[in-house]
Amino acid sequence: MSDWKPKRFWKEATATACDGGFTVMLDARPVRTPAKAPLIVPTMAMAEAIAAEWDAQEGLIDPRKMPVTRGANAAIDKVRTQRDEVVALLAEYGDSDLLCYRAAGPEELIALQQKGWDPMLDWAEAQLGVRLAVGVGVMHVEQAPDALAKLYSEVAVLDDFALAAAHDLISLSGSLILAIAVTKGGISVEDAWGLSRVDEHWQISQWGADEDAAAAEMVKRAAFFDAARFFLLSTG
Repeated sequence: MSDWKPKRFWKEATATACDGGFTVMLDARPVRTPAKAPLIVPTMAMAEAIAAEWDAQEGLIDPRKMPVTRGANAAIDKVRTQRDEVVALLAEYGDSDLLCYRAAGPEELIALQQKGWDPMLDWAEAQLGVRLAVGVGVMHVEQAPDALAKLYSEVAVLDDFALAAAHDLISLSGSLILAIAVTKGGISVEDAWGLSRVDEHWQISQWGADEDAAAAEMVKRAAFFDAARFFLLSTG
């Protein structure tokens, strides 16, 4: 049984409206999540993207090539069942945001962090009413309770599908501010990813690239872009 792998059994995957939203039919059979819940998503755009992923499968089903399906499964099976915990987990990143922890040196890295990260903290102040404190090194930087409360509200207002996207945007970048800026159109996905890798890219510029590390970064980058796309699909 351990060698069993799911194979394509359907001729056509189609997106369709249903009670509570939109779903995907494999011929006459509705798609379900791994936990056997009905796969009902908030927008037709998302359902169409999922249908396209299922239609693209040939032979054995490869979930690695189905990021929108995976995101919907996570929203339904994981986020929905433990929503309060997910909101709290993601909001906690505001108290340890990547943008707030600066290098003590060298000057070139300090300047790169200031150039890239300071404008995002300014954006958060202007657009969210949140000003986060900045420190040097890895010691915890205490943030104002009202700032953390506002960031919590930004996370708590998201629906289950947007939360699933936010989880990956935040955890992959290490920054709640960058993730919120991506979802609000305050920064491009490409630029946000670049800002989240300032330290790593500076190290590469000094010492050269490591093949394994570069491969791992490409996987994370793809997941970050997939999360941004999933967020957009969740809003239509």
